Amino acid sequence: MEEVRDIPAARKTGPRRRTGALLGSVAVAAMLAMAGIGGAMAADTGPPEPQMSPEAKPTDFDKDAFGSDPSYEDKPYDPEAQYIIYGAKQPSANPRPLLELGRAIYTEGPFKPGINIIGERNLVFPALSIFGDVRTAVEYNDNGNVEIGQIAVDANLDIDLKLTGTERIHAFVEPFDRDGNATRYEFFGDDEDGGEEQLNGNIETLFFEGDVGQIASGLMDRDAGFDLPIAFGLTPLLFQNGIWMEEAIWGGAFTIAAKNSPALDISNMDFTFFAGFDHVENPGIRNAQGLREQHNLNVFGAAAFIETMEGYFEFGVGRIEGEDQLDDQSFNSLTGAFTRRYGGWLSNSVRAIWTFGQDRDNNQIQTADGLAILIENSLVTHKPSTLVPYFNFFLGIDRPQPLSDETGLLKNTGITFEDPGITNFPKLNDLANDAFGGAIGVQYLFNLDQQIVVEAATSQRLGGFDANRAVPNDEYALGFRYQLPIAAAWIVRADGILGFRSDAEDIRGMRLELRRKF
Repeated sequence: MEEVRDIPAARKTGPRRRTGALLGSVAVAAMLAMAGIGGAMAADTGPPEPQMSPEAKPTDFDKDAFGSDPSYEDKPYDPEAQYIIYGAKQPSANPRPLLELGRAIYTEGPFKPGINIIGERNLVFPALSIFGDVRTAVEYNDNGNVEIGQIAVDANLDIDLKLTGTERIHAFVEPFDRDGNATRYEFFGDDEDGGEEQLNGNIETLFFEGDVGQIASGLMDRDAGFDLPIAFGLTPLLFQNGIWMEEAIWGGAFTIAAKNSPALDISNMDFTFFAGFDHVENPGIRNAQGLREQHNLNVFGAAAFIETMEGYFEFGVGRIEGEDQLDDQSFNSLTGAFTRRYGGWLSNSVRAIWTFGQDRDNNQIQTADGLAILIENSLVTHKPSTLVPYFNFFLGIDRPQPLSDETGLLKNTGITFEDPGITNFPKLNDLANDAFGGAIGVQYLFNLDQQIVVEAATSQRLGGFDANRAVPNDEYALGFRYQLPIAAAWIVRADGILGFRSDAEDIRGMRLELRRKF
C-alpha cells in the first residue's frame, strides 16, 4: 500500500486534505476578524483614514514633486568641506564672565540634574554670574562754551542670579559713574579741573523676573495651562526701541504673551501693563532747581506688540503723575508705530508720539505737549547684512516728550544725536521740540568683523525764533564711527562729530575708546 508521505507535493490534493485546508483558512480568518484585521485580509481597502483634529484638513499630494535622495557613495566624507558650506565658520573663543558659580552660560552638556524645591515641573538650576565691560575713553569735547580734553573710565556690571529656567534675580551697577559723570581726569581746556573720582555704590537695577504659569505648574505638579511673565523691583523697561520709554523704575510689569487671531490675520501679539512709583524721569519735567526729578513722579501705562499685515504694530498709552509741587507737570502720552519691509528693498518704520493733558499753574509754559512723527528707513542692498544705507526724518510740533527717559526722542535718529555715555560728548539736540530734520548715512560691517558709519544730519527750527523753545538754533553735523574687535574680549572704537549752529558756537569732538568685555 502506498504511503501518503511518498506522494509528491503536487498530488496531495485529496478531498480530506482540501477540506482541512478550507476549515483552517476559515478559522484563521475568523481569528483575524476578531482581532480587527480580518477586513484587511479579506480585501485590500488601503490605509485607514488618518485621525486629525477638526481644524486640520489634508492637503493635495503630488508624488512627482519629490525625487530620489542624492547618493554620495562615490564621495568620501570630508569634514573640512562641511565648514565651507556654512561660510567656513569655526567656534569662536568668547570672553567668559568675571565670576561664574553653578551652571555656566553658553556651554555644552551633559548638565547635572536640577533640584526639586518648587516642583518637578520647575526645577531649580542655581547659577551666579557677574559680567559686563570696562570702558576707557580719551576725548576732546568742544560743546561751544566748554572745551575739555580728558580721559574717562566707566564700568558696567551685570549681576545675575539664575534660579530656574524662567526665574532669576538681576542687578546692574555702574561703580565709577554718578549722575552720568564717569571717573575722569581732565588734562587740558578752559575748564580744566584735574582728576575727579565718581564712585557710586547705587544699584541701577535690581529686579525679579519670572513666569507665574511656570511657577504654578511646579507648585501644582501639573501644567497650569497659561503663561504670565512678570517683573518687579527696580525694573528696566524698554518700549519702541527705547524711544517711547527706556527707564529703570521702582515698580513692575506683567505681560499677556503669545496670543493670535486667525480671523484678524494676527500671528502674534503681546500686551504689557506696567506701573512705577519712584525713579521715574522725564526731560520735560524739572524741579525748582531746574534739574530732572527722580523721586516725585509716578508712571502708569500699557503697551502692545502686534504682528500682522506682513509687519508689526506697536502701541502705547501712559501717564506721568507728578506729586506735590510737580503735580501741574503731569501729562498723558499716546504712541503708535508700524514697521514693515516693502518690495524687498526698503525697511520702514513710522512712529508717532502724542503728549497731552499737561495743565501748568499760573499760566506757566507747558513743557510736555505736542506731537512727534519719526520716520526710519534703511535700504536692502545686495549685501543686506553688512551694507545698510539709512535715511531718518522727524517732525516735532510744540514740545512732545517720551513717557519716561533721561534723554529726548531723537536719540535713535542718528549717531550725531546720540551720547556715547561716558562724558558729555558733543551731539545735536535730541529733543524734537518745535523742530524738524533728520539724518542720512551708511553703515558698513565688512565681513561682520568691523563697523564704519558715516552720517550727515540736521535739526531745524520750526517757525520763527522763540527763546522759550528747547531748540533755538538751526544745527548741522557730520559724524563718523568706527569699531574693530582686536581680540575676543577687546573692542576699539572711534567717534567724531563736527557741528555747525546758526545762533550759537559750533561744536566738535573726537574720542577713542577701548572696551574690555567679560
